[in-house]
Amino acid sequence: MARIAGVNIPTQKRVEIALTYIHGIGRTRARQITEQLGIAPERRVQDLTEAEVVQIRETIDGQLTVEGDLRRETAMNIKRLMDLACYRGLRHRKGLPVRGQRTHTNARTRKGKAKPIAGKKK
Repeated sequence: MARIAGVNIPTQKRVEIALTYIHGIGRTRARQITEQLGIAPERRVQDLTEAEVVQIRETIDGQLTVEGDLRRETAMNIKRLMDLACYRGLRHRKGLPVRGQRTHTNARTRKGKAKPIAGKKK
């Protein structure tokens, strides 16, 4: 089991897919990393040498913001908006959609489970 950026990545999967288990790395970024290091896309994590795993680890640590640092940075950005009390900050504070979606119907992911209101049926 290879450990990169504090995450145990699965050994049976292709390198490109396994890297996406790290928060902050998607398919495109994983493909860029493998191309940059000259690792074939069809190789599995279990087939990597220790030197290649170290190369991947150094590339990710040196160039990208991932895992805890990225989560902390995102949380700080949201906290800054809330402290400013700008429109987006107020939406975050109230737990409503931030990017202009409708809330009359839908928005259940942000608003939570529907609460029945007495006398509303008409």
